[in-house]
Amino acid sequence: MQFSRLGSSELEVSRVCLGSMTWGLQNNQHDADEQINYALSQGINFIDTAELYAVPPSAQTYGQTEAIIGNWLARHREKREQLVLATKISGGGVSWIREGAPICGRSIIQAVDDSLSRLNTDYIDLYQLHWPNRTSPHFAKHWPGMVTFSETDRDAEVESMLDILQALQTCITQGKIRHWGLSDDTTWGINTYLRLSLEHNLARPVAIQNEFNLLHTKDWPYLIENCVHEDIAYLPWSPLAAGSLTGKYIDGARPEGSRWTYMQRNGLFRDTPQANQAVKEYISLAQQYGVTPAQLALAWVNQIDGVTSTIIGATSMCQLKEDIHAFDLHLSETQLSDIGAVLQRFPSPY
Repeated sequence: MQFSRLGSSELEVSRVCLGSMTWGLQNNQHDADEQINYALSQGINFIDTAELYAVPPSAQTYGQTEAIIGNWLARHREKREQLVLATKISGGGVSWIREGAPICGRSIIQAVDDSLSRLNTDYIDLYQLHWPNRTSPHFAKHWPGMVTFSETDRDAEVESMLDILQALQTCITQGKIRHWGLSDDTTWGINTYLRLSLEHNLARPVAIQNEFNLLHTKDWPYLIENCVHEDIAYLPWSPLAAGSLTGKYIDGARPEGSRWTYMQRNGLFRDTPQANQAVKEYISLAQQYGVTPAQLALAWVNQIDGVTSTIIGATSMCQLKEDIHAFDLHLSETQLSDIGAVLQRFPSPY
């Protein structure tokens, strides 16, 4: 297993990050234990979760994933120091989490304590803001005209960001979290937090996790360039486009128990005719290379300049082993060129 430094922090994280959002709905405690134990045996030291999980989210499953990880940690205290454990505070708009209120300093203090309790740990290595308070161009809102940036009250937003920063600093000073990061944010979000942290002598963000895959490359090149030069770890989530790049949803297929058979908070916005055709072409390339479609997609993300660690998730051990093996692959220049040709024909299919 290869490792990379987590942005400007001192932490070294595996190039594979074990995602956990299915634990508590599609996967139970036994499944999670098996996945964690296997991941550690393969050299993975980075686990990502969130208070919102399991996914698709509901009031019934809220906090379940953290609790499952906490159960494992309670039985493996000696392994806590080997792990880089990341979790997230939910953004606003989820009615059963703090009545849908946006993130603020007070909610961070409470949410950190709640996550520590569920996780059965004294500290969180990386604490992330799951999404910003302002409407951001993520979750199919990246098309021109879908977000009216000029309607955002910039001064109020900056004031809110400073309040958040101060609370994060309090948690760091108290030893409850070691570092903090962003999720589903933008270059403006990154740079405003960096400016505020410098102006007020507060902890800077060390990472950001956004969706990034062969069907959704909007962070290239501008946000990723920003991350490289500002020493922010870039952590792609959904590198398989919610499973579509495995090919299992081709032409409307819905395998029993698969994620797309569950109600989705934002709908199946990834399911478009253009995405369907692009996936077919990537499957054809994978067959030529003698790898699975999932491995092709994951190997490609891993070789993108600026990527620190890729967040993967699996509902079965077979999937997990297949996905982890992808990071042993090295795509040649010819293969990357072939993939790039498909990407140019389908640059933004959803």
